[in-house]
Amino acid sequence: MTDPQPATKAPETDAAEGSIFPNDTPAQTGPSMGVYILVFQRPGVVLTESVRNTARPTVLLVGSRAPCYLPEAELQTASGAAPTGEISKIADVDVYITKPSDYPHSPSKLLLFLSSGTGIHSINNQLQADQYASEGFLVVMPDQFGGDPAPNSGNPNAVQEAHPSVIEQVKLVATETVQSFMLDMWLARQTPEKVMPILQKVVEGAKEEFADAVANGGGIYAVGYCFGGKYVLLLGSELPDAVAKGQAQKDEEQGVVKAKPLIRAGALAHATMVTKHDIEAVKSPISMACVENDPLFPDDIREAAQKNLEEKQIKHEIKVYPGVPHGQW
Repeated sequence: MTDPQPATKAPETDAAEGSIFPNDTPAQTGPSMGVYILVFQRPGVVLTESVRNTARPTVLLVGSRAPCYLPEAELQTASGAAPTGEISKIADVDVYITKPSDYPHSPSKLLLFLSSGTGIHSINNQLQADQYASEGFLVVMPDQFGGDPAPNSGNPNAVQEAHPSVIEQVKLVATETVQSFMLDMWLARQTPEKVMPILQKVVEGAKEEFADAVANGGGIYAVGYCFGGKYVLLLGSELPDAVAKGQAQKDEEQGVVKAKPLIRAGALAHATMVTKHDIEAVKSPISMACVENDPLFPDDIREAAQKNLEEKQIKHEIKVYPGVPHGQW
């Protein structure tokens, strides 16, 4: 029996392309974007493609096998893998921290891992973070939701019958309607005004606690999935100081003070709730993995992003994968 194939794969020409990050080096040897990782997860198998080539960017991308807000029980692999990191606190914010096995004896780089709505207690998210740690990154995954992950993201009993009865089907539809409403209400609570101050605290705290990794990488790197993708863009932007701190943006004023980007470079996969405005202030190099015809990251937003990054000569990489739904590459 052969192993399942990845849901999608990068074009064969990828390995021959030049890096968008000059003088790239592996994750443990100095400021860079280092090793390119692409991991696809399916039940019982983790398929990893690593191109150890300094001509490729690092921050990417450990992909999940399923939509971003499915219950955790539906997402877990059957490989028996167990997380190797731990839940801790940075600046009084809950975080999942996972480190290379040889840290601190060998240098590392700090990677901020911004998850989908399933949050830091998701086993899948922890395993994804561990994968980055195995490639030399010191990974900090913050609870960007302030203890309020997406509804049902931790439901261990979400198992559907293969042939439900008519009554069970009616119950299922009713349940899905309620869950959809709950998810909409949850998303309405997760605003930049709430999330950005949390991320600011973690970034500043991590700079102190892991100063060696920040120095070795020449700054902080970030990777974001689904919900987290939007915030990689915001952390990589030059924003009015008030907005960067999570305060509502007011009318433009002359002489407004702008905060520098908080990350050196970032990557995002199947991002959600991204607006054209989110792209306009991006200054850090960005790598984006997108799916074609994604209703949660529409083509017009992606095209506007590409145009803006090109016009402003921001180093970037945008990959579009056809034939797969949001969250499944």
